Order: sequence, then structure tokens, then C-alpha cells
Amino acid sequence: MRTPEKKKNAEPLGFEAELFKTADKLRGNMEPSDYKHVALGLIFLKYISDAFEAKYQALLAEDKAAAEDSDEYLAENVFWVPKEARWSLLQANAMQPSIGTLLDDAMRAIEAKNDSLKGVLPKDYGRPALNKVMLGELINLISGIQLNQGRGGSKDLLGRVYEYFLSQFAGAEGKRGGEYYTPQSVVRVLVEMLEPYSGRVYDPCCGSGGMFVQSEKFVEEHGGRAGDISVYGQESNYTTWRLCKMNLAVRGIDAKIFWNNEGSFHKDEFAAQRGSDGAPMKADFVLANPPFNISDWGGDRLREDARWRYGIPPAGNANYGWLQHIVHHLAPNGSAGVVLANGSMSSNQSGEGEIRKAMIEVDVVDCMVALPGQLFYSTQIPACLWFLARNKVTGKAGRRQLRSRKGEFLFIDARKKGVLVDRTRRELTDDEVREIADTYHAWRAAPGAHSTEHRNHSPYKDVAGFCKSVTLDEVRKHGYVLTPGRYVGSKVQEDDGEPFDEKMQRLATEWRAQREEAARLDATIAKNLEALGYVD
Repeated sequence: MRTPEKKKNAEPLGFEAELFKTADKLRGNMEPSDYKHVALGLIFLKYISDAFEAKYQALLAEDKAAAEDSDEYLAENVFWVPKEARWSLLQANAMQPSIGTLLDDAMRAIEAKNDSLKGVLPKDYGRPALNKVMLGELINLISGIQLNQGRGGSKDLLGRVYEYFLSQFAGAEGKRGGEYYTPQSVVRVLVEMLEPYSGRVYDPCCGSGGMFVQSEKFVEEHGGRAGDISVYGQESNYTTWRLCKMNLAVRGIDAKIFWNNEGSFHKDEFAAQRGSDGAPMKADFVLANPPFNISDWGGDRLREDARWRYGIPPAGNANYGWLQHIVHHLAPNGSAGVVLANGSMSSNQSGEGEIRKAMIEVDVVDCMVALPGQLFYSTQIPACLWFLARNKVTGKAGRRQLRSRKGEFLFIDARKKGVLVDRTRRELTDDEVREIADTYHAWRAAPGAHSTEHRNHSPYKDVAGFCKSVTLDEVRKHGYVLTPGRYVGSKVQEDDGEPFDEKMQRLATEWRAQREEAARLDATIAKNLEALGYVD
């Protein structure tokens, strides 16, 4: 697969960081969790206003009547923005004491004209506790983003800004922030490995929508269109659901994202969706980062659920509930990537070992990836990736012809990967993401079935300490434990070609030289101390 070319219109590296740094200074003593909605709401408003204005000017040049027809905008997935909500008016009044009220009125006016945004936009800019000078300065800052590239440039640039702000707020909020945001490098591993070129993409706990944004990027970077994938998601947290709706709208992604406070286990919205044949829809791809080891998921009320085909998950831990919910929603040739706590790979508590055994024996597990620590904002619990496949016998995935992997499993140990980006958090590099994805692609590819687009034309081979292809019998011998470290072994030290006897003689000489140097230093120190009057 070729590496995507950089977009010619891309802003200089660090643009988003500089913008966030300036915006963050404006918040003063305001908590990041509150300021997040203030800033992200304004970025969203700027985006839809710019997109509307570009379309408005184009229509105005052709037909003045059409420019005032909201249906003309709806046809191109552009939100209708009433006059009182347009950015130019708000910017002109940015430093007025009434700016908070004007913003709230603008958000209400937009929701009134766009059904898909009802209940989504923040409408508390007018509250007395919100500093109006800060608000005006933030509007002026966001106004400074030059969007002279047409609507496509506007979408891309403001989408990047929105996504960067989300990540920074997640970092500032720590554990609470991590509940709505999966680090981008982790999302990229999932998407690059599954390659969702087309079809239905589902996330049962979608947070702020990062899985969908990265899937759309993947499609476009490989010559497709955003409409090649259909996006479905659920989110139980109302505030997070609103962030997700705005995030996807800024990216121009048309998605069915449901909010319900009961959650995916107890109110399965995706199950109610129907395909063109009237049958319940199944997903071609599921990407998910469920909350780790959640204990209060109400499993005791779902003991007879049809989704538990491999065993009833324990009421005190939802991990195997999530895995079975996801398998239940996969199409016959569907595949999934799921982030879970490391304990899910080996736990035998409350019947989890038996469920894992059943999933392995029925051959729904395809690949396991152990991740490095410190990747997540929300937890220091070590994490792993489960890759599931409903059909491992034959078929095609995206543009790849797959071989039969029946009774085979790939283990990847990436625990030593990643670089520290600050004192507490690590990220996988672009090269490491590609290495992990290429290893998986090479392992499951049919011999000789390589697209010219693929980066890696080399056949798969085991690499000690990193990856190992394992048979079902070997997994059985390990008691159905799926921890990659059990299988990949240790990295083999390269032989430098030096004969053993010569190496031992050299090491002994070096050791004696080090001892002699240490004795010499001790003597020098003792002599200096004696000269200073320090005598034992």
C-alpha cells in the first residue's frame, strides 16, 4: 500500500498546536471540561457558517432565488445558517457584552432549521459566569483561520482543528477526558489493519467519533469517497454524543449516531436498523474501545440474551459482553477490532475462560496485539487489541484476496513500541503503525495476491519477540490464554561473528581493565581526601 501523499493545501506542521496554545491561554481559571464545549461549539459554528457562505455565494452568482432556498443546501449536505447565526455577524459583535446571548440565539436558530442538529449544539454562552471578554477574543482567534481554499479546504482544516482540540482537552481532563477520546495512534492501528474501504462501519460505544473520522480518512486516502462507508454508532453519554455529532458534521460525515442513556447492551439501536431486504442489518466492520472492566453494566438483567452464544458474561465485568455483542452484529464476512484491558486475554474468573475457549474453538478470533503502556488518557491499565473475523476460511477484505486461516492465530507483541510525547503518555509512530498493519496483512494474504497499492509485498514470517503465527493446538496447550508474550518468544540477539573463545578472552580483559581503573580511581580519591584532612 502506498503511503498517502501529503495534501498540497495542508497548513504548516504545528498550526493546530499553536492555535490551541493561544486558545488555552484565554480560558483563564475555567476548567478544561467546561471550556471544551465553549471552544468546540465555536469551531463547529465557524465551519457550518463558512460552508454555508461558500455555497450561498455560488448560488447567488447563478440564481438569487435559489440562494435563499434551504433545499438547495440540504441537497449538498450543507447546513442552512439563518442570517442571525452567520459568523460574520457574530464576529462583528465579538467584543459586545451581549455576545453570549447572540451566540445562544444563533445556536437555537441553527437547530430550528436543521433537524439533525436538534439538541446537539451548546446554548449556554450567555451564562453570567462565562467571561464575555474571553469569549470575544476566542471568536476573533477562530476568525483568524484563513479558509480561502473553498468548501473542501474549510472542511479539512476545521476538521483537523476540531480533532486536535478534542485530543488536547482529553489530555487536560485526564481520566474523564479519556472516556470520550481514543488516542489517534490506537485508532489508526485498528483502521489500517481492518481497511474499511466500503460497507457498514459500526461502533457500539462511539465516544466523540474518532473511529469514524479515521475510517473516512482511510477511504479518501485510498482513492475512495466518504460515501463508500455507512456509519452507525451509539453513545450513552449525552454530552459525548453531542461532541460526536459535531465532530462528524465538521468532517462532512453523514452518520446515524444514536444516543440513549441505557447503553448498547440494554437498548440495542443497531439491532433495530433494517437493510433494503427488511432484515436486521449487520456490520461489515466494527471498531470499538469499550470502557475497560466495567462492573455496573446491568449484566444480571441480561442472563438469557441471544447475543451470548459463547457463554453468559459475568455480571461484574462487561469485557466478554462487549466481545459477544460485537460478534453478534458482524456480517457473515465481517471483521472487528476491539480495544480491551490486558486481563481479557487470560482471565478465568466467573466463566470468562470458558467463553474465551468457545470463541477460540469456533475460530472467531483472528489476531491479538499487545499494546505498549501509557497510550491512554483515561487509564494506566495495560491494553490489547482483539481482531475478530466471522469467516477465516476464504474471501476478500477490501482489495486483498485472503487465504484460509482456519485454526490459525496471529500474535503481535508491540509492548516495546511507541515514543514518549510527554512525561505520562506514549504514542505509536507512523512507521510502527505501518509495521503492525503490514504484518497482519502479510499473514492473512493469499500467496501472490498483492495489489499494486500495498506497501508490503513480502510474505509473512515469524519474528522472534514481535510476531508469531500459531495453530489451535498450540493455543490449547497454553490453556486458551491469548497473551502474545506467551507465543512470540524473545528477540534473538544478532551474532556478531566473533568466535566464542576470542569473545570470552576479550570480555575478561575488559573486565580486568575496568577493575584496575576502579582501583586507580579509589586510590586517587583516598589521596585527595587525605590531603584535605579526612583520614580514617
